[in-house]
Amino acid sequence: MQKLILIISTILFTTGIQAQETKHIYGYVTDPFGNPLEQVQVISQEKFSSTSTNASGWYSLEIMAADTIIRFHKAGYQKYIAPVDQNFRFDVQLKAIANEEIYIMEDEVEMDFEAMPTTRMAKTNAVMPHVIGGAYPLENRNTENYAAIRENGFKNAWANPLSTFSVDVDNASYSNVRRFITQGLLPPVDAVRVEEMINYFSYKYPEPTGEHPFSVYTELGACPWNPDHYLLHVGLKGQRIEKEDLPNSNLVFLIDVSGSMYASNKLPLLKRAFKMLVNELRPNDRVAIVVYAGSAGQVLESTAGNQKQKIIAALDRLQAGGSTAGGQGLKLAYQIANENFIDGGNNRIVLATDGDFNVGVSSTSEMERLVEKERESGVFVSVLGFGMGNIKDDRMEVIADRGNGNYAYIDNIREARKVFITEFGGTLFTIAKDVKFQLEFNPQQVKSYRLVGYENRLLNAEDFNDDTKDAGEMGAGHTVTALYEIITADADEEIPSVDELKYQEQNISAGKKSGDLLTIKLRYKAPDGNKSILMEQAVDSKPQQKTSDSFRFSAAVAGFGMLLRGSAFKGETSVEQILALARNAKGTDEEGYRAEFIQLVKTVGDLDVFAEERD
Repeated sequence: MQKLILIISTILFTTGIQAQETKHIYGYVTDPFGNPLEQVQVISQEKFSSTSTNASGWYSLEIMAADTIIRFHKAGYQKYIAPVDQNFRFDVQLKAIANEEIYIMEDEVEMDFEAMPTTRMAKTNAVMPHVIGGAYPLENRNTENYAAIRENGFKNAWANPLSTFSVDVDNASYSNVRRFITQGLLPPVDAVRVEEMINYFSYKYPEPTGEHPFSVYTELGACPWNPDHYLLHVGLKGQRIEKEDLPNSNLVFLIDVSGSMYASNKLPLLKRAFKMLVNELRPNDRVAIVVYAGSAGQVLESTAGNQKQKIIAALDRLQAGGSTAGGQGLKLAYQIANENFIDGGNNRIVLATDGDFNVGVSSTSEMERLVEKERESGVFVSVLGFGMGNIKDDRMEVIADRGNGNYAYIDNIREARKVFITEFGGTLFTIAKDVKFQLEFNPQQVKSYRLVGYENRLLNAEDFNDDTKDAGEMGAGHTVTALYEIITADADEEIPSVDELKYQEQNISAGKKSGDLLTIKLRYKAPDGNKSILMEQAVDSKPQQKTSDSFRFSAAVAGFGMLLRGSAFKGETSVEQILALARNAKGTDEEGYRAEFIQLVKTVGDLDVFAEERD
């Protein structure tokens, strides 16, 4: 009988607990360098709820509404205790210690925690501006930087017939956005560069033939997020070169080994990624390794690609520690690359870092001037971003852009494989530099247009013919895609306009009669050339009734980017619409990247708890 009463009491007690309202606590746990801490125990005061952090330091915990205290504990680190009174994000940093002290952040909470000695934090009305007891909220420590993006608006085709921009083969934004979403967060708005999300995926464009190293593909169809508009899909496909036919490479691995690179998703992942690249090298390729922390140094002289064990052993010896003399490291890397320069070859620095330069030449403008000066030597720079918490995305993008290279963000070993194996030629071998687009819209057919993305790649109209103006590079086998939202000339929709001009006519009937929607012009230089070559192609104004998988999938990715940015031009875009488009256009997906995209969109659809963050 007593046993029955005990069982009933337990059931009633448990049912009572389940009936209570809950609170949702979530966030990151890191060390003072911003490195994620895995397997940190997060426990509610009453011990009804507990969880542990994942490899990214992320935790998510449902606790009873009556709970007022949560505890963070990991062996070798100071324990941390904090009050909770509502749903909220709570990020914490733990400091390594020799003994097991506990630190409490509270509003005069009087509790006896298993009679363990405690040091109490002073009462605070806001997040603490400095370290007290070794634990503090991450909001003051997250130093990720992203360049501000001001979204392109509609342009009047009569007043602004020319749209000019540099190509962009970077795709760092997509893998970085993926990192946020897989951790249960929406990315910062400026981390979302729509063109890089679109260009993360390859599309089926015709292989180039003839004198030019790429082909141009166009497709016109209904705009998914605004059925009254058209969407123009423009694709550029770079010439493929078989691995054995690629030029010999003179590579310098420039690796950040500063203290901020200690985390498992930084230097350890970096070493695994570079081993993949080493395994792709041929006997006539050469590799040197330069590292930088408090100072820079060479840890491997230029070594033939068939001495893989020697190169890998040098990578295995790397350890993180110290400050970040990135400018000094970059100068040394250029020096070594020039000493081993291969005429007609691929001379390139591969910089791997979280971008946190804080010693010597460190500002974005200083780094920009350095790589602009050195690129004239024929040594290009590719940049690989690693880690979280202190990513300097804006700085790494500038270095790659000004250094005639490309920028990728590696968040996992699968992404490393994509960059170094699947896209080996495009990542490391340039087939054309200073590639510029200029589209001339026919105002008899187009009332207004909007370039989707490419905000930080826009050029002045006169820059198109100016061979001194820098632009993007195309790698072997690369594809570049651009989307334009178009309002046709016969539409009733009001568009931006200017006052009547005083000194010239503004009469659309004065234009040349043509059925063309627009003309695409393209300029590029050979990798070792200084004079640009011109391509030109007219686009018919007749839309396609049945669009291709490439058209629909790129539109789905663009819609997702606009949704994440909270774009003023997202129109009817929704998670449901994006999923329908992407699923219908998935096509052949050998590597599973498109399926992964669909899962990311579904995840965002489930993140109702984060809706207020985006609003």
